[in-house]
Amino acid sequence: MNITGLDQRLRRRSLIGYALGMGLYTLVVVAMYPAFKNSTTLDEFTEQSPGTAALFGISGSLTSPTGWLNANIYNNFLPLIVLLIAIGYGAACIAGQDEDQTLGFVATLPLTRRRIAAEKLTAMAALLVPVIAVTFVCALAGRAFDLDVDVWHLLGVSIAVLLLGLAFGAFAMLIGALTGARASALGITSAVAATTYLLNSLAPVVDWLKPARYLSPFFYAVGDNQLDDGLSPWWALVLLALVAVLVGTTLIAFERLDIH
Repeated sequence: MNITGLDQRLRRRSLIGYALGMGLYTLVVVAMYPAFKNSTTLDEFTEQSPGTAALFGISGSLTSPTGWLNANIYNNFLPLIVLLIAIGYGAACIAGQDEDQTLGFVATLPLTRRRIAAEKLTAMAALLVPVIAVTFVCALAGRAFDLDVDVWHLLGVSIAVLLLGLAFGAFAMLIGALTGARASALGITSAVAATTYLLNSLAPVVDWLKPARYLSPFFYAVGDNQLDDGLSPWWALVLLALVAVLVGTTLIAFERLDIH
């Protein structure tokens, strides 16, 4: 039985909605850029209220092509949508099904528990890729609106956001496998995501927080000027290692879960 395909089909409507919504939103953002690219008011806002701007992941110029995309999509909105999908699925696919007493039926299939968990992790990736890919393509369409961004830098950030989503999604699966409670998986993972987001966002304007930014996965994905400078291979390795550790721990925890 193809668990990956089944979970995708069960969520195809929401997936289509998220992908179309992000595509439309991104097109609106890039189409609006010519009206704001020469504005001085936006840059004055970040200079006069750096703390408020930082809460939304905004730092530096808002009127440059990369600054515009970071402020409106890649530093905040796209990671938020990706985490909504990943954490929601991660909490539901093990703990949620265990609470609904449907996970037991899945566990009776002629598949090892590791195979079941691996297929669910594959399904998670399959749910995230279309949303990120549509956003990437629509952001590239910004070239028609003077929003010229390096394609490889944009691709690197897109991959980093995917890894960010997989990390938090796997963490939600892990908490669900350890507790058997969907609410705990959602609550704990969301709290960790919010805390690490704030660490990354506020670090540029709060001096004593700067060292703590290295504890935030957001820093390695979108918080180090990746659209301007490209995704560092070292930061990509950090994200890959984080995903690998969480996935491996989740596989072990799922094997030990007492399924209802």
